Amino acid sequence: MAKERQNCWEYMKCGRQPEGDKVAELGICPAAADTSYDGIHSGKCAGRICWAVAGTFCGGRAQGSFADKRGTCLNCDFYKLVQEEEGVANRHTKFLQFIAQEDRSPFFDKMTYRHVKAGERFVVQGEVENTAYIIQRGSCLVIVEKDSELHPVDHYGEGDIVGGLGILTGEPRRAHVEAETDMDLWVLTKAQFDEITMKDPALLNFITELVADRLDSRRPTAYRTIGKYVATDIIGHGAFSIVYKGEHKDLSMPVVIKMMRHDLALYPEFINSFHNEAKTIASLNHDHIVKVYDFDERYRTLFIIMEYVQGDSLKDMISHLRALPPKLAVNFLDQICSALEYAHQRGIVHRDINPSNIIVQPDDQLKIFDFGLACPTGTEDFSSTGTVFYMAPEQIDGDPVDPRTDIYALGITAYEMVTGRRPFPEDDLKSLLDLHLSHNIPDPARIVPDLPALLRDFIVNAGRRNPAERYQNMAEAIEDLQPLVREFGLTNKDLSMEKRKMASLFLIYKDEHQLALKELMDDFSTKAQSLGIVLKAADFRDL
Repeated sequence: MAKERQNCWEYMKCGRQPEGDKVAELGICPAAADTSYDGIHSGKCAGRICWAVAGTFCGGRAQGSFADKRGTCLNCDFYKLVQEEEGVANRHTKFLQFIAQEDRSPFFDKMTYRHVKAGERFVVQGEVENTAYIIQRGSCLVIVEKDSELHPVDHYGEGDIVGGLGILTGEPRRAHVEAETDMDLWVLTKAQFDEITMKDPALLNFITELVADRLDSRRPTAYRTIGKYVATDIIGHGAFSIVYKGEHKDLSMPVVIKMMRHDLALYPEFINSFHNEAKTIASLNHDHIVKVYDFDERYRTLFIIMEYVQGDSLKDMISHLRALPPKLAVNFLDQICSALEYAHQRGIVHRDINPSNIIVQPDDQLKIFDFGLACPTGTEDFSSTGTVFYMAPEQIDGDPVDPRTDIYALGITAYEMVTGRRPFPEDDLKSLLDLHLSHNIPDPARIVPDLPALLRDFIVNAGRRNPAERYQNMAEAIEDLQPLVREFGLTNKDLSMEKRKMASLFLIYKDEHQLALKELMDDFSTKAQSLGIVLKAADFRDL
């Protein structure tokens, strides 16, 4: 059994942890307030590494920034304890351990050696370098510089690799790295790395998994430039991707940037799936479906640039309210049905409708996103992909999916909206799947006795385990919902019809640019027509 590791406030017994006996007098220690992760390399500010966090209380006084207190912290007994534990930690990120295996040890012959003194910054954020460093001895701190502030975000010790992202992708350094102690490093160049990974694909797999793991963090992240866009903060994580908030560099337009995990980008089937997601959403133009603006391929992975939507997930709203009042539930169901009918009419089944994939905007208008699992109607779903609590029986069995698959998931979602809970016990995954396969959705009126009968009927009909007994298409579901829409006085906009919009573009030019401008407009017109866009031009003389 692994030895339990102590946090600094447990070891130092300062009393400044949440509910500690010194909190009333001194406040909660910033190192103890970060509950985002557990473990040696965890947390927004590097977790147990209290010396990386400004404002801690040690030695009878409040401490300053990590730079101010570094000298004292390096002599701290807790610091030395963590260093010792880290040296023997059996973590998958111990790169030295991986390449020191007998069949890979000749790699060291191609590397050079470097000594770094304590306090030296040997990696500089923003620089493009072709080297990585493998730590033979010592430790270092990873520091993100953002908006003129320094954020310690990670800590590497013996056996770790520093700069792996740079030699894998060619991307500029995403953080500074400073030596905490004297360090002995092996230097690995990109040319050496490329040569080695050609002979040993397992090494490439290892480092791409490591890079994906390090990028998957809620800690402060440096700005990343992706073509015309700048990624600013990580706002979400999924099995296949990491989601950033960002903006268009020239237009200052907020966007969402969805990046495929580097370790999955090695496999053609995942690349094809990601391409499919981009094409699928880009083809949809509906007020309640998140729009795709762009697609980019760089840094050995893929990016989808999407509309940025302000709001909270429907899952968070249900959790906050415990259950939605019937009028609000009907309003939301009406919008979801409209969006899904639009997608279904174009032969697209979402396959993962659930409250986490629906954003509620401040005006109670919804947006459905995460069409990453979307597929054409009739596709056999051998992968059983989707969120298990909302999967239709045919999806669990790997049978062909169609609009009724989304209708079932919508029934589960509607049940959760009005009751505040999902319909089946979830203590055991196999039992849960068996219940989906063998039982219809329970009657929500057992939990909410005053639920309107028409809303109760809608949920029950949508959630029948036999597809033949459900609504057969979204039009049937919408028809049953409309009496409630009218009863509650909701505005029933027909959003299933594709809208057309018009944008104006003014080009101001000199006479000598006329020929070049004509060639540019001819090329633009050809591309616009291929997208079904009608281009109209007018000539304004002598402005």
